[in-house]
Amino acid sequence: MDKIEYRAVIKFFVKEGLTPNEIHSKFLKVDGDSSPSFSTIKKWAADFKRGRTSLEDYSREGRLKSATIPEIIEKVHDMVLDDRRLKVREIAGTIGISKERVGYILHEELDMKKLCARWVPRLLTADQKRTRMKISEQWLERFNKNKPDFVH
Repeated sequence: MDKIEYRAVIKFFVKEGLTPNEIHSKFLKVDGDSSPSFSTIKKWAADFKRGRTSLEDYSREGRLKSATIPEIIEKVHDMVLDDRRLKVREIAGTIGISKERVGYILHEELDMKKLCARWVPRLLTADQKRTRMKISEQWLERFNKNKPDFVH
């Protein structure tokens, strides 16, 4: 069961007049270890006794994780592509989000890591590998044709 279903059952048992201890023991018989904790049952039972009708959580104060929206991710990506030597705090200050969110975007969303003071993609795609291979083969072929004049 999910938490809304548990709350509905708690609400039903409270209306029947059961105590939180009785409700908890019934949950343990049915669901075992996956049942809600006694403190959770006690809290919700008290709320329902006070007249609460909603099974949903109250909305909470605080900042949402709105920094990981596609527009912000794109801004971070553009900044890193323009200058790969940027520091996380510089990006955070410019865009106006926390350093932790910038780090999350770089590592998890863009899959980049810091290498020799530069932000680089972690893994090359198949196309990038193929392009590098072709370029390397061309340079090797050019070198083999004209070894002494290759550097000039």
